[in-house]
Amino acid sequence: MIILQDPVIDSIKAAVNRLSNSTNFLEFLGKHAFTFQDESPTPSEDHLAEQRYHFMSLLLNLVNTFLYMVNTYIIVPTADNYSRHLGAAATVCGVIIGSMAVAQVFSSVYFSAWSNRSYLRPLVFSSVVLLIGNILYALAYDLNSIPVLLIGRLFCGRWGQYDFRLGSARAVNRRYISDCVPLKLRLKASAGFVSASALGMACGPALACLFQTNFKIHKLTFNQDTLPGWVMALSWLVYLLWLWISFREPPRENNKLVPQESYTGLPVQDAVEIDFTQPLILNSEAKFQDNNVDQEFDDGEENYDESHKPVTSLVSAYRLLTPSVKVQLFVYFMLKYAMEILVAESSVVTGHYFIWSTTSVAVFLACLGLTVLPVNVIVGNYISNMFEERQVLLASEIMVLIGILLSFQVLIPYTVPQYVSAALVTFVSAEVLEGVNLSLLSRVISSRLSRGTYNGGLLSTEAGTLARVIADGTISLSRYLGESRLLNATLVPSLFICLSSIIATCFTYNSLY
Repeated sequence: MIILQDPVIDSIKAAVNRLSNSTNFLEFLGKHAFTFQDESPTPSEDHLAEQRYHFMSLLLNLVNTFLYMVNTYIIVPTADNYSRHLGAAATVCGVIIGSMAVAQVFSSVYFSAWSNRSYLRPLVFSSVVLLIGNILYALAYDLNSIPVLLIGRLFCGRWGQYDFRLGSARAVNRRYISDCVPLKLRLKASAGFVSASALGMACGPALACLFQTNFKIHKLTFNQDTLPGWVMALSWLVYLLWLWISFREPPRENNKLVPQESYTGLPVQDAVEIDFTQPLILNSEAKFQDNNVDQEFDDGEENYDESHKPVTSLVSAYRLLTPSVKVQLFVYFMLKYAMEILVAESSVVTGHYFIWSTTSVAVFLACLGLTVLPVNVIVGNYISNMFEERQVLLASEIMVLIGILLSFQVLIPYTVPQYVSAALVTFVSAEVLEGVNLSLLSRVISSRLSRGTYNGGLLSTEAGTLARVIADGTISLSRYLGESRLLNATLVPSLFICLSSIIATCFTYNSLY
């Protein structure tokens, strides 16, 4: 005997969980993926996801996420040394790292639309581009060319929706989870996506520790500066072959599915809300209005369909942004700016104040990356069950502010304990803030921005990408002030932006649900 779960019961359970503020580590970690999904999908939608699901394809998407994060952070410990070898200032590392983000601002819409049509082709394209980009990055050493170095990093750069980059298919990774993974596995897949990102963030700098060698094969140099490029090029070649052999393109429906509905045209979730709000005893006026119920529900169905249609332009998307959504996007901008400043300038700052070696910087960044999952365990299992998300949001912003203040070098000599503790507070608080911020953003954003090309993921990506571009540009411009003033010069904008986000959050606090 097979017992089918009533969708109405699913909706009631979801509402109870929201009201009781009940969550766990898996749910909290899954929020970081920012994959829009209905809490109670229709049977037809979930059946379609069952047909599309393929475990090896999902695994390939997660491996793609891991490799890209490794690719992003593997060069951070050696970027300043590479710049010096090519005859540039150490602070040019900001341009080298930030060149990955510039292209995304201009090409996000095109790649977002591409991810709507195919999963395999963007994955293949990104792998090929990353392969070429890493080869160029490694060859720049022997060619003694900064332009070749920057072009290589540009090929590995961030493009498009959900952090989609010219060499990154994170948009496809997220879309695959949203569209092709059944509901019963979607939360685990989202958590796997975030875990793969966190693991890649930690493994990237850790791998840089292993490249302390120097030898030549013919005219090619293999050392701590070039080996990240060669190793990642080989990794992407192996991944490309695995992708081509094992990935299965999910079937696309020919016609748009019509969700199963109840209450003469309204979706199940809306029907539940209407049922709860109706009086138990109808008066005569209500009975009279009931005679025209068919016409009213027809109008309601049309209004519902119209209100849930995807937007067709960035201008239309911007018009749907409420003050709460704008503030949450600004908070996302702030946390990405603070994290980029911390990570991108770490090698220059620690080299100037503490004379750290490349290995020391790599170990430090790897340890920061390893804090992501343990911190999320604590927040997901305990803190999020004791406090509202908006309370955690505001507290995390204040902690980021404290971390920035502790990072300033004022009067007394700058010490390792001060730098490490300040960096830890800033990084961990920003990670907690990101999960809560994206969770709240998915709640306050319009349903029309949960699907299509111009969606909430695209807007958040643009905000995060702009933050990285400005942060890396700030690091590079600060070279005119000298390395001794780099730290404070880059922290002042972070302090101002963080204070502004806290004030903005306070103004919209009552609307954050």
